[in-house]
Amino acid sequence: MRKLLNTLYVTTPESYLARDGENVVVRVENEEKFRIPIHNLEAIVCFGYMGASPQLMQLCTENNVSLSFLSPSGRFLGRVSGRVRGNVLLRRTQYLRADNREESLEIAKAFIIGKLVNCRTVLGRGIRDHGAVIDCDKVRAADALLIENLLKIEDCTSADMLRGIEGNCAKFYFVTLDELILKQKDDFYLVERNRRPPLDNMNALLSFLYTLLAHDLESALETVGLDPYVGFFHTDRPGRPSLALDMMEELRPFMADRLALNLVNMKQISGRDFMKKENGGVILTDDGRKAVIAAWQKRKREMITHPYLNEKIPIGLLPYVQAMLMARFLRGDIDGYPPFFMN
Repeated sequence: MRKLLNTLYVTTPESYLARDGENVVVRVENEEKFRIPIHNLEAIVCFGYMGASPQLMQLCTENNVSLSFLSPSGRFLGRVSGRVRGNVLLRRTQYLRADNREESLEIAKAFIIGKLVNCRTVLGRGIRDHGAVIDCDKVRAADALLIENLLKIEDCTSADMLRGIEGNCAKFYFVTLDELILKQKDDFYLVERNRRPPLDNMNALLSFLYTLLAHDLESALETVGLDPYVGFFHTDRPGRPSLALDMMEELRPFMADRLALNLVNMKQISGRDFMKKENGGVILTDDGRKAVIAAWQKRKREMITHPYLNEKIPIGLLPYVQAMLMARFLRGDIDGYPPFFMN
């Protein structure tokens, strides 16, 4: 199994990345703040605008370390990566499957089945752990809706029908997720899911976690030789990593939604960690980003038993494992793509 290496998150907007031999050096106003050997990293993610030296970019491409640039709010700006990896035949198969409506739909169904099953698990855990303090009837009603729609997926005959089911379920799921926010209710609530920009603290937190997850999936897909920009569920659009977004669906409840709830309910993050911009959008502050990233990195080191492989792996390897299973399926090594189901 692949080793879980580190992702370096550079959260100070004024940071500049440079190279010193085989080391990545982070400088702020020409003062060195941090350094790490390149061989200890698998990715670098920068939240800011100062950038990186050409020498550092060369070091990253030579060592297959992806270098991504995001705005301070988490909006993707660009990415530097080395040569395309993987077998060209694998990508050709991916493109052929994506262009075949029937085959593409069957793969997309697996993503959404995984998502809805995992959403049910999040809600069910809420009832089990906090049944005395939440509206269990409301949560059970949302769970019943998820079951009803799960049963409809098999008979879907078009991608639009599947998107309709997914959108309807997502709407009720996020509204019900508000029941599982037990603390700091004045600062954290979910009336609806909104983004571009997020309009409240909870939506801003979810959007930021989804950005981190999408980055990890995009890197994982490139690692196994798949094209992150050609998917089966999300429509193709220039600059949109459709396959990464596809495969993110089943992992959102486990890797992002549960973490967001824990951060709020354990008071590891508060309303002071957010700020409202002039356009009404809400973003994390610098300290807020650091707190979320620290929790994200800690979560990725926790161990689980993968339900399909029956092997213990760190949670941070889940994107890679699912990408590997997708590659195996497209090569014909396994009969179908097995989505991840959380326990």
